[in-house]
Amino acid sequence: MAKKSNDDPAKKTNGDKPAPERADEAPAGTGTRAASGAELAVLAQYVKDLSFESPGAPQTLQGPGENPELKVGVNVNAGPRGEDIYEVALQIEAHAKSEVGVIYNAELMYGGLFRLRNIPKHLLQPVLFVDCPTLLFPFVRRMLADVVRDGGFPPLLLDPIDFASLYTKNQGLGLAEAGENTPAN
Repeated sequence: MAKKSNDDPAKKTNGDKPAPERADEAPAGTGTRAASGAELAVLAQYVKDLSFESPGAPQTLQGPGENPELKVGVNVNAGPRGEDIYEVALQIEAHAKSEVGVIYNAELMYGGLFRLRNIPKHLLQPVLFVDCPTLLFPFVRRMLADVVRDGGFPPLLLDPIDFASLYTKNQGLGLAEAGENTPAN
């Protein structure tokens, strides 16, 4: 028969001893204080801009033509909106066309307000351009799928986006461009 414990399970770590009640009581070198001090909170999410047009309807609804082509563009903008408050806007543009003409154009700019506290300066930009858009993306994906479906077409189900890879690539482009503009010694 199992023995019932009166210990508070919230104060247990891995079962061997109680966890410290405050971060400053943590043993030195555990990193608990640094990890518990950082905060990323979503304060609000909202549609900043939404556009869907199907200039070829109703013809394109009857058949999009052969070899329809879809181009999807992604852009992330971020900026401060107050003390520890940042706005991140994720913009997705989807343009579908074929030899018949434009099937549809869908554009969505979806924003979020985030509270970022105790984030080291060198990590602020990656958090804004990787972590925040990653949190917004599922909502953007669903909204874009619904808009395209409501426009009379099969829903546009975007593949997950690797914002870390995009950020790294854009950082590399920025460094390469800066290098090109720097006079050689």
